[in-house]
Amino acid sequence: MSVATGQHYCPHNDKKAVPVPMTTRRPPRAAPRSAPKSPGDRDAPKGRRAARGAASALKAKPADAERDEDGPQRIAKLLARAGVGSRRDVERMVEEGRIALNGVVVVQPAPLLTSLEGLTVDGNPVAKPVSTRLYRFHKPSGCITAARDPKGRKTIYDVLPKDLPRLMPVGRLDYNTEGLLLLTNDGEFKRQLELPASGVERTYRARAFGDISQEQLEELAMGITIDGVTYGKIDANLERRTGRNQWVEMTLTEGKNREVRKVLEHFGLQVSRLIRTRYGAFELDGLPMSAVDVVPRDELFKFRRHMG
Repeated sequence: MSVATGQHYCPHNDKKAVPVPMTTRRPPRAAPRSAPKSPGDRDAPKGRRAARGAASALKAKPADAERDEDGPQRIAKLLARAGVGSRRDVERMVEEGRIALNGVVVVQPAPLLTSLEGLTVDGNPVAKPVSTRLYRFHKPSGCITAARDPKGRKTIYDVLPKDLPRLMPVGRLDYNTEGLLLLTNDGEFKRQLELPASGVERTYRARAFGDISQEQLEELAMGITIDGVTYGKIDANLERRTGRNQWVEMTLTEGKNREVRKVLEHFGLQVSRLIRTRYGAFELDGLPMSAVDVVPRDELFKFRRHMG
């Protein structure tokens, strides 16, 4: 499924930072129905709806319910929802002594709090979380997915427009890999998208040199172990071939480090270009190189409901 997109933002490093207008208004609630149905039930064939029964409806949990949780929460989760970083990032900050509560350094991320009041990071008060936003970015090759690089290489933040809000990448793309990179201001949502348990699919197209058959690629549907590392199910298809060069499309849910390259190299192929074309419901879909745009709120809302 491809999303409808708004205006593209193109890089311009010398522009003064200007906040990106956002709306926090939620989509209108659906009119009440006689019987509750899960998001999946609305799209399922009629014959499957009866089989699922009331259990499916009870299992579904709207994304708004997750975002509007009340009651005490761990510091790591509160700060992740505020966009400070992922839970793992926050735990690392705690270990480094960078987080304090009412002036006292926090020594472990487990204490339960009901608000961000009194919390500081590097001495700066933590702002209240804003509504979750998601952006598509067409990452070019030749930059790393990080805030900074000890080797001095270009990062995605050198390419992104300077007038965007603080955003975190969902997963990573290698230095030489291009294509769709999602960005969000919500560390908790970022973590949910990245976890293999969430089952969010990623699709890549690889141009490779060498010999391989569709039969060999179909073996990946059972998973594969390479150098002691086990990779889960991969749906791989041979798109077209010119001599010994071919394009291979691969869809997976784990996204382990350099997974696509390692799997194809295991078959003796030399990957000369790798493009991510899809992440979950969101596609690259003609987004210009190095451009970024915001995912419409209604599309984001639908996607989070289907994630459960």
